[in-house]
Amino acid sequence: MGLVDHESRPGRAPAPISELGKDPRLDARHAVLFEPLQVGPKLLPNRFYQVPHASGFGTDRPRAQAAFRAVKAEGGWGGVCLDYAPISRDTDETPEVGANLWDDQDARALAISVEAIHAHGSLAGIELHHGGAESTNGDSRNHRLAPSQVASAQTWAGLAKEMTVDDIERVRADWVRAARRARDVGFDIVYVYGAHGYLLTQFLSPHTNRRTDGYGGSLANRARLFLETIEAVAEAVGRDCAIAVRTAVHGRDGLPGIDIDDMLGFIGLADPMVDLWDVNVGSWPEDSGSSRYFPEGHQRPWASRVREVSSKPVVGVGRYTSPDLMAEVVRSGAVDLIGAARPAIADPFLPRKIAEGRLADVRECTGSNVCILREEAFDRVGCLQNPSAGEEYRRGWHPERHPPTVTPDTRVLVVGAGPAGLECALVLGRRGYRAVHLVEAEDEVGGKLRWMRRLPTLGDWGRVLDWRQVQLDQLPEVEVITGRRLSAAEVLEYGADVVVLATGSRWRDDGVQPGRPDPLVGADLPDVLTPEQVAGGLRPRAGRVVVYDCEGYLVGSGVAELLADEGSEVHLVTPFPVVSPVSDHTLEGEHLRAHLHRRGVRTHRGITLDGFDTGSVWGEDDLGDAWRLPAGGLVLVTQQTSDDQLFHELSADVEALRDAGVVALHRVGDAVAPRMTSEAVFDAHRLARELDSTDPSVPLPFLRERVSLHEEDRARRPGRPGA
Repeated sequence: MGLVDHESRPGRAPAPISELGKDPRLDARHAVLFEPLQVGPKLLPNRFYQVPHASGFGTDRPRAQAAFRAVKAEGGWGGVCLDYAPISRDTDETPEVGANLWDDQDARALAISVEAIHAHGSLAGIELHHGGAESTNGDSRNHRLAPSQVASAQTWAGLAKEMTVDDIERVRADWVRAARRARDVGFDIVYVYGAHGYLLTQFLSPHTNRRTDGYGGSLANRARLFLETIEAVAEAVGRDCAIAVRTAVHGRDGLPGIDIDDMLGFIGLADPMVDLWDVNVGSWPEDSGSSRYFPEGHQRPWASRVREVSSKPVVGVGRYTSPDLMAEVVRSGAVDLIGAARPAIADPFLPRKIAEGRLADVRECTGSNVCILREEAFDRVGCLQNPSAGEEYRRGWHPERHPPTVTPDTRVLVVGAGPAGLECALVLGRRGYRAVHLVEAEDEVGGKLRWMRRLPTLGDWGRVLDWRQVQLDQLPEVEVITGRRLSAAEVLEYGADVVVLATGSRWRDDGVQPGRPDPLVGADLPDVLTPEQVAGGLRPRAGRVVVYDCEGYLVGSGVAELLADEGSEVHLVTPFPVVSPVSDHTLEGEHLRAHLHRRGVRTHRGITLDGFDTGSVWGEDDLGDAWRLPAGGLVLVTQQTSDDQLFHELSADVEALRDAGVVALHRVGDAVAPRMTSEAVFDAHRLARELDSTDPSVPLPFLRERVSLHEEDRARRPGRPGA
C-alpha cells in the first residue's frame, strides 16, 4: 500500500502532545512552536491554540461538540476552546447555537467535551459571554440588556433595556456562577468575553454607553463592569483556572467610538488580573477576513500592540497555515500563541504534521469561509477542504483515518478529476482499494476550479486541488490519467468493477435562470458568453459588457472583475436585492461590493433580464417596470446543468453494464446536481467511505442527538403552567 495514516502504522503509537517537540522529524526552524507556555496556573503544552468559535453544536449536541473538539486535541492543538457560552437566559442567541452555561445540566453536557479534550493532553477553554444589545433572545423572549437604551445593528423591532444597577450586579453574579460551573467540570481556561461588540464592549464605547453614573463617562468608568467582572471571576475560580480575556485592539470592535488608545488603556487597567489576552480586530468580516481580501497573518501588526501595555501571554489569529510564518511570528515576540479557528477546522492535525515534518500533508485552509456559511445558514459547521468537519460524531468520520475496505480487489474507475473526482479517488486509495483509475478528459485536473482559481482574488481556492494532487501522488494504488475523454463504449471496455462518474457541470449558454425555464432572447448571438468561455479567453467583440449574475456568489463577481481589470466597461446585473448575497454569509459581502466599486464595476440590483440584442439588454426591475441598458456583450452566469450524458448512456443499458462486468454505476458531485464545491466534495467523500455498503447511492443513517420525552417530563417542575 501507499501512504498509511500515521495513527495506523504498525507498532507506532501517536506521540503524546507533550512529546511532539521531540520528534526527530521536526524542522528546527519550527521548534519554537512546540515550546510549552505557562498561562497563569496552567501549562500549555505548545503554541497551537484553537480559539473559541461557533460550531452549531453548543450544549444542544454535546456529543457532536465533544467529538469535533477532541479531534483537534488529538491533532496536537495545545489549547482547545468551545463555542461562546451565554451565561444567563437574558442572553440567548437563538437561532444561533451557543454552549450555554445557564445551569448544572448545561455544565454536565459540556463536561463531555472537557473529558474528550483532556484525554489527548490538551487544555480546555470556555468563552463566557453576554451579548447585551446584540442578543436575539429569540428563545427566552427576555429584554435585551445594554448600558443605555440603544438600537442594535443586529436585531430589530425594539430597543435594548438600559441596565439598572441591580441588572449590572445580577449579570456579574451570573458570570461568576457560570465560571464556577466551568471550573467544577474541569475547564482549564475561563474567558471573560468582551470582543465583537457584545455587552462588555458596549459599556466601553461612549456611543453605546451614555450613562452618567459610575459606569459611564470616563474610560475608567466605562471599563468598570468589565474590570469588576474579571476580578469576580478570577476570585471565584481561584488558581484552578487561567483567566482569559478576548477583546479587540483595532477596527472599532464592531462599535463606533473605541479607538486603539482606549483599548490599550483598558488592557493596561485589566492586565494584573488577566492570564491570557486573546486579541483580534473588532469587525467580524475583518477578524475572520476571507482569503479573497485579507492575506495570511493580516492581524499581526495590531496584536503586537498589546506588548505596549502587557507582558502576559498573547494569542493572535490571522488564518495562519504556513509553519515558517507561525514560527517567525512567535520568535518575533508579536504573539506567544498561534490562534486558529478556520485552519484548525481545515486540518485538525496541523500541529502533528508540522512536528512530524509532513508539511506537504497539511490541508491548508482556503479562507473561503464556507465554515462560517455552514454554521450560520445551516446550523452545523462544515469545510471546503475537510469534508469530515462536523461529521466526527454523527457519521463517525475522522480526518486522518478511513475504514479499510472489505473488498480491496474491486477495480474502481472514477471519471472526471474535478474536486469531487479527486476526493473520491483519494478516499478510495486510502481505504485500501488496490486499483483505482482517475481519468480526466482535460490535460490537467481541476474541473471548474481549474479556471475559477484564476479569477481575481480566488487563488487560495486552488488549495482544494493542490492538496489532493499531492496526496494522490503518494498513493500508487491510484493512477491519474489526463487528456482522455471516455465514451460509454470505452467505459464498458475499461475492465472496472465499479464506475463512479464525477463529470461535473457547466454553465448554461441559453440563459435559463431560476424561476424562468425559457431561454433568454438573444442568448444564441455571438457576443453572449458563459463563464467557461471567458476563462478560456473569449471576449465580446466591442463595447460595454454586462455580466448577468443569478448565482449570487463568486463566479459573477469574479468574471466582472476580470473583465474590468482588462479595461472593459463592466456592468454587473443581478436579480437579487444586493450583489452576491451568498457572500454576506461568508463575511465577504461588504468587502466584495466595495472591491468591485474600486475596480470600476457598476452594479444594478433587482433586475431580471429577458433578452439581448446587438445594442442592449432588457428586462424588468423588482417592481415590474421595464428596464434597458446599452450593451455590446453579455456573460450569462444564470444556471448550471450537470454533464450527465455519459451517466444516462451507461445507465440506459443495464445488460451492457452486466456483460462488461460493471457491478455498480454511481455519480457524485455536480454530475448529480450542481451545487457549492464544498457539498460536491462532501458527496464524493461520503460515497467513497460507503462504497462497500449495501447501497452506496443512499447515504447510511447518521446519529441524531435528541432529548427523550422521559427527560423532558422529569425536567417539568410541579406547579409550573403545563406541568
